[in-house]
Amino acid sequence: QVQLVESGGGLVQPGGSLRLSCAASGITFTIYTMGWYRQVSGKQRELVAWISWAGYTNYADSVKGRFTISRDNAKKTVYLQMNSLKPEDTAVYYCNVAKDARNYWGQGTQVTVSS
Repeated sequence: QVQLVESGGGLVQPGGSLRLSCAASGITFTIYTMGWYRQVSGKQRELVAWISWAGYTNYADSVKGRFTISRDNAKKTVYLQMNSLKPEDTAVYYCNVAKDARNYWGQGTQVTVSS
């Protein structure tokens, strides 16, 4: 079965950096677009960034120029490098893949940006 396991969240000061990782299993990783989403309690989950199998990327306007999504197909892992973090980036971050018309999610990793 499809499994996505996120790691790398934590507490960081404004202006700091974090790198999130998502290890995937149960899929032919190289053919799927992978995405990162985030959710604040009481709000809808929102797309942060995605990366296609060919390496094309897309970002939410709020993170452009600060976040970078990348993938390592050999390790079946997708990354989210987050720089210049702001308090409004505080959220639970989820890894996503859509397979056979179904969305799969990881368990989420908490990112808190606070001084």
